[in-house]
Amino acid sequence: MALKGDRYEGVTDISFFMNETATRGGVVCLKTPGGSGAAMDQGKALVTYHATASGQAPLGILLNDMVNIDQTRQHINFHKNEVQKGGKVTVLKQGYVVTSTVYPGVTPTAGDIAYVSHSGYITNSKSSGSVNAGQAIGRFLSNKDEDGYWKVEVNLPNNGQG
Repeated sequence: MALKGDRYEGVTDISFFMNETATRGGVVCLKTPGGSGAAMDQGKALVTYHATASGQAPLGILLNDMVNIDQTRQHINFHKNEVQKGGKVTVLKQGYVVTSTVYPGVTPTAGDIAYVSHSGYITNSKSSGSVNAGQAIGRFLSNKDEDGYWKVEVNLPNNGQG
């Protein structure tokens, strides 16, 4: 799972934390809700790549690599957009990314609706392990390139129709 540099970050959200290691480029869902209103630093507001069909609604695309390193021996690589496990993450809600985080075995084409699947994957079918049946995150804007990446438009929240 990864992102290429070609992206447009129209609307991002920095009000969530992530308590696990993860690679950027997948769809995160709310794990536990935090405080209400302007509670920007609620450590309970956690996101995750759901491993099963949990019914959770997608929040957006994870834009950081979540790492678990010994910071007394090395520092976070800010050039690779790394965040220490348990830290705040950036979530893309509207824009587009070029990602390889597409469900294995599916071959979306440009124009297909993009749905959330389990473990952060994106799919073009409601039945390919979709986390929240019928919950669209956007639309595929390209076919697979020679490196195995797709351009995906993200538009969340939406009415489930792409």
